[in-house]
Amino acid sequence: MAAFHVGAVAAIFFFTWKALFVAMFLWWVSGSLGIGMSYHRLLTHRGYKTPKWMEYFLTVCATLALEGGPIFWVATHRIHHQYSDQDGDPHSPIDGKWWSHMGWILMGKSMHHDTTTLARYVPDLAKDKFHVWITKYHYVPMIVLGVILLAIGGLPFLMWGIFMRTVVGLHATWLVNSATHSWGSRRFATRDLSTNSWWVALLTFGEGWHNNHHAHPTSARHGLTWYEIDTNWYGIWALKTLGLAWDVKRVKLDEVERGLVPTPNGRLITAAVPEGALAGD
Repeated sequence: MAAFHVGAVAAIFFFTWKALFVAMFLWWVSGSLGIGMSYHRLLTHRGYKTPKWMEYFLTVCATLALEGGPIFWVATHRIHHQYSDQDGDPHSPIDGKWWSHMGWILMGKSMHHDTTTLARYVPDLAKDKFHVWITKYHYVPMIVLGVILLAIGGLPFLMWGIFMRTVVGLHATWLVNSATHSWGSRRFATRDLSTNSWWVALLTFGEGWHNNHHAHPTSARHGLTWYEIDTNWYGIWALKTLGLAWDVKRVKLDEVERGLVPTPNGRLITAAVPEGALAGD
């Protein structure tokens, strides 16, 4: 982890516009196609279905984010939803904002769970040979990508496409754990501290609409209004349009407002709770 941060700083001295554009493209591939659309909305919450080859392709994209294999990531996130902001939550700001951002990665016990422990939370993935294999060798696609970038673009492509892009992507994802459980607005009175944060949503391709997500975790769309930009949802919509996604679960805000959608995880708040007025602040 430290080496990647050092590499990100070093990348500044290898800047080229081409390297920047390569990094931005790979950030979208790993962060949107990978973490948002695959690990989170597809594998963790099963918000939609795709052909197996597409599921596996998106999973490989996710490994490029350097956030571990699918069994580890999905199990950790399902544990988070089960114990959100309570004892047992692997990354709650109740234990400290630094802890929820990256301390849990560096020192938390969730990083040291054995496969048997994790398998209890991911029986669907534990019986899939590909997901078991890619979890064990999740670093291989990143190494292959690094070799390709070095071959076609030299050190600038390597430093920006691997080190800078990865570090920026990691901190963006970690902001969902820290910032969107600390600051923002709340549309739903969930039992946790989840909030909606427009700026985290921009950095994570839509994952910042976190209060919406905790209220309706299986919904493939997190941004519930036209102005809540949700790039990951646009990607899922594109797959559906192409016939590559089906059984897409989607919550519509107007149906929630009319009482047509159950809200077991938190009722709709008539007046938005202002930033800084969250329980525990």
